[in-house]
Amino acid sequence: MNTPKIVSVIVIAALLAALGGYFVGRHGDMSSGVNSSMANARSTASAQRKVLYWKAPMDANYRSDKPGKSPMGMDLVPVYADENSNDHADVKINPDVVNNLGVRTTEVRQGSLSDRIEAVGYVGYDENSISSINTRADGWIEKLAVNSAGDAVQRGQLLYELFSPKLATAEREYLTAMGSGSRSLIDASRMRMQSLGFSAGQIHTLTRTKKVSARVARRADRSGVVTSLNVREGAYVTPATQVMKLADLGTVWVLVEVGGSQAGLLQVGQQATATFDAFPGRHWQGTVDYIYPDLNAVTRTAKLRLRFGNPDRHLQPNMYAHVRIAAAPQTDAVYIPNQALIRTGHSQRVVVALGQGRFDVCPVEAGITSGDQVEILKGLLAGQRVVTSAQFMIDSEANIDAAALRLGGGQAGCHQSAAADTPATAGMHDMDMSDGATPAAPANSGSAGAAPSATEMEGMPMAGGKHPAAPPATPAEDSSNRRQQP
Repeated sequence: MNTPKIVSVIVIAALLAALGGYFVGRHGDMSSGVNSSMANARSTASAQRKVLYWKAPMDANYRSDKPGKSPMGMDLVPVYADENSNDHADVKINPDVVNNLGVRTTEVRQGSLSDRIEAVGYVGYDENSISSINTRADGWIEKLAVNSAGDAVQRGQLLYELFSPKLATAEREYLTAMGSGSRSLIDASRMRMQSLGFSAGQIHTLTRTKKVSARVARRADRSGVVTSLNVREGAYVTPATQVMKLADLGTVWVLVEVGGSQAGLLQVGQQATATFDAFPGRHWQGTVDYIYPDLNAVTRTAKLRLRFGNPDRHLQPNMYAHVRIAAAPQTDAVYIPNQALIRTGHSQRVVVALGQGRFDVCPVEAGITSGDQVEILKGLLAGQRVVTSAQFMIDSEANIDAAALRLGGGQAGCHQSAAADTPATAGMHDMDMSDGATPAAPANSGSAGAAPSATEMEGMPMAGGKHPAAPPATPAEDSSNRRQQP
C-alpha cells in the first residue's frame, strides 16, 4: 500500500530539484553577463583616458609608470591626463558633503576699518580737584560743621571754627599796627595774617570792627564732597594734621586697562564713549586724558584714564563703566570676520575656498581687531572667499605641517609676499613640495623601505626612467597689506 506513495514522492522531489537547478543556472548566466558588461564598460572608459603614471594612495610622492604595489602593500592608483595635475588644494571635499557640513564662506573685503577699543573700567575722583584741608596754626576744633565723610559742601560753606592763641596774637598785632599809623607795619601784619590762613574777608571785617575773634572760621574754597574726615569737635590739631579732604565731582576720571597689544593705538585726546549699568540707554562723552607709562606687572595691560564731565553728579566713584575708544580709522585695509581666523599658539591661518569643494589652508598675519572684524596684513587679497563656519573641521583634514612649511607658496588660494620669508623658510625656495613637482621613487622601489627625502630625490627619475612633468611656475604675487608706518 505504501510503495506507490513513496515512489510518487521521490518523483515529485526529483522534478522540483531539476526545475530549481534550471532557474539557478539561468540567473547565474544573467549575472555574469551584467558583470561582464560593467567590466567591459569600465575597461572601455579607462582605455579612452590616458594614464600618466600610477601613485600610492597613501603617499602621493611614490609613483610608478606601471601598475603595482605601494610600499604599504596597497594597489597603485592611476593618474589620468585629463585630471588637473596643477590642482594642489590642501583639502578636496565633495560639493554635496560641503553642503551637508554647513560650510559658509564670506568675501575678503578692503576698505576703511575703524579701530574701536572696547574696555571696562570704574569711576574715580578727578585727583586734580581734590584738596586737603589743614590748619596753619596749632589750636582746637571747637565747632565742626561737617558731620561725616560723603557730605556735600558748597563753596563758602563753613567747615569748622578753630580756637588758636597764635591766630589771636596775629589779630592783635594787626590792630596795633593800624593804631600806629605806620604803613609798613600795617602791610607786614596783613601779610602775616594771610600766611596764617585768614581770608581777605576776615581781614576786612577785623579792619572794620577792630575786634579780635575768639574763634577763627574756615570755609570751603570750592564745592565738592568730603572724601575723608579725620577729626572731631574738641580735637587738638597742628599744621601737619589733615582735618578733611574735599573732591569736586563736576568732572570724574574713568580708569580702564586695555590689552598690551592695543597700547600702540592709544593717543591722548582720543574721543571715548562710556555707558553705565545704572543708567541704561545713556551715553557719556569724554576724552583720553593720560596714558600711564608702564604696564600692569600681573596682567600685562596698559592703564589709562579718561575724563568725563559730570554736571548732574550722577556718576559716583567706583561705578562700573563700559568704555569704547575711537582710534584713527585704517584706510584701505584688508579685513575678514574675526571668526574666520584660526589662531594657534604659534601661527595664524585661514581656510580659503577655491570652489568646487577645494580649500587651501593659508598662513596669514593679522593686524588690529575692530568689533567682529580683523585686519589681515599679509596672506590674503580682496575678493577671495574665506570659510567662516566648519573651518576647524576642514583645517583638521589638511596637512597642516606641509602647509606651514609651504607658507602658502604655490597654492592657488594663498598669497604671500616674497619679502616675508623667514630664515627657516628662505632655503626652501629651491625645493618644490607640491605633488606635481616632487621627484618620485625609483622604478624598483616597490619594497616597503622608507621613501627618500625631497633633497635626496632631487633629479631622481621616476620608475621606468621617466620624469614627471612639473607644473608651470607662477610668479609670486605680493599681497602684503601692511600699513605704512609714519
